[in-house]
Amino acid sequence: MRVSRLVTKSLRDDPPEAESASHRLMLKAGLIYQVAAGVYSALPLAWRSLRKIENIIREEMDAAGGQELLMPALQPMELWEQSGRRSAFGENLFSLQDRRGREMALAPTHEEVVTSIVRANVQSYRDLPVILYQIQTKFRDEPRPRAGLIRVREFAMKDAYSFNADDDSLDDSYQAMAQAYRNIYRRCGLPVLMAEADSGAIGGKDSHEFLLITPTGEDTVIHCASCQYAANAEKAEAVYRELSPEPEQPLEEISTPGLKTIAGLADFLDIPAEKTLKAVFYMADGAPVFVTIRGDLEVNEVKLKNALHANDLRMASDAEVAEAGLVAGSASAIGLEGITSVGDLSISSGNNFVVGANRPDFHLRGANYPRDFNVDIQTDITLIQPGHLCPNCRTPLDAVRGIEVGHIFKLGTGYAESFGATYLDSEGQQQTITMGCYGIGVGRLLAAAIEQNHDDDGIVFPAPIAPYQVHLVGLNLTDESVAGEAERLYQRLELEGVDVLYDDRPDRTAGVKLNDADLLGLPIRLVVSPRNLRNGAVEMKERKDSEAVMVPLDEVATKVQESLSASVL
Repeated sequence: MRVSRLVTKSLRDDPPEAESASHRLMLKAGLIYQVAAGVYSALPLAWRSLRKIENIIREEMDAAGGQELLMPALQPMELWEQSGRRSAFGENLFSLQDRRGREMALAPTHEEVVTSIVRANVQSYRDLPVILYQIQTKFRDEPRPRAGLIRVREFAMKDAYSFNADDDSLDDSYQAMAQAYRNIYRRCGLPVLMAEADSGAIGGKDSHEFLLITPTGEDTVIHCASCQYAANAEKAEAVYRELSPEPEQPLEEISTPGLKTIAGLADFLDIPAEKTLKAVFYMADGAPVFVTIRGDLEVNEVKLKNALHANDLRMASDAEVAEAGLVAGSASAIGLEGITSVGDLSISSGNNFVVGANRPDFHLRGANYPRDFNVDIQTDITLIQPGHLCPNCRTPLDAVRGIEVGHIFKLGTGYAESFGATYLDSEGQQQTITMGCYGIGVGRLLAAAIEQNHDDDGIVFPAPIAPYQVHLVGLNLTDESVAGEAERLYQRLELEGVDVLYDDRPDRTAGVKLNDADLLGLPIRLVVSPRNLRNGAVEMKERKDSEAVMVPLDEVATKVQESLSASVL
């Protein structure tokens, strides 16, 4: 492709609306065009990269036994009501009505449709297992689209679904998909971390995320450098400081004038924060919830939401706290009635805690669970922090930031039960199919790759997913010898199967052309100029390297092929 014909223009200045490195660089290099908030067109350069990613995905999914199909993005809303997920997705689900007034949904995912397809086509255990996948447009009405292709409202996703006779078969499919994902990211030139994750609105009992580590990532991953335990902060478990048991003390009311924070209370009483119990107030599906957790720990709201089986969870407002009869800053579960109460496991780790006395400016010393109070639910709702100990090997945990570029789930039988997807086993008995699902956001993967691979000058494309492999730059093309040699090199590389982007613009300065080449960041840059040709050579520079080398004209094609071969993973 000749740059003079490319329907893309690079920008000299950073776009003011850019929110992240990938967003800035994709706009500046002319890879994407914004149509609306969270809605983008992939321009020719980005589309070439996206197609390369899709081809890698297809090859690995096919190798793992997947069968590609295409399902509609427009779906009857009854399917979402039948699965119970209309309320789970809430306002993120795009809805509309057709001309007959029938309510429809623009699909954010395809579990409902694919389960219906399998119900109609699978009768016997001999038909299982089955893995179906597609690369299809998805729609999610994100409240805050951000960072270019990282969080959008319309996007391409590879979604796959496995259908199995039992949990053992599901585990086989799950592991096959996990390995396929590792292969995909390796072939894209992207190192990822596989971490335990929360299943969210998709549902299911087990799930793992694949994260590309970058300081600008949206997700926090808790990671053990010793045993490689990794989990999203929403899911992570750990061992935190346990307190030595003491002889139980009687409850004693103490005056704590003006003290409403754990830090202030601990300082006033000269005790560590872990000797207090913190009260936190939430609204879950419109009803108040009272949470008790040790004072040195924080509440993981995803764990709490899952424990309550709530669709909506948020902090209670001051007015809602007052309406529930709670005393902010001096509350405890002692004597609590009429409100759902949740306690973290940490309330059993230690005793003789200081808690609120349920009246302003007073606390109680010597509170013990379950002697002095009870909870409706006791479970792990702790937000794990760096420094807590690994649950497997007791090594202090670290935290890193990452961008989710894939997610796999063990769904179990929930969707199959909702849609009546069954099969006859070898004894002729009807059994429910068990499912898994597996997603990769294609555009997000491209953006994440750029987020991880760039420098001050621009993108540094991983070779397997670069839109072109070589950026050929002709300097001073009014010189016929330069123009002729650049054209011959362009033709020869293309004949040898190399993807070449040729900057043939006669009216651009050397500085503009070289800056554009660094901005786009293709793996190899070749410069043909009068000075180079006087030495019978072409300047060759790999984008990831700081220095260029001079290559004799008759060796250029060979050197390019050698460099590209070394970058194939």
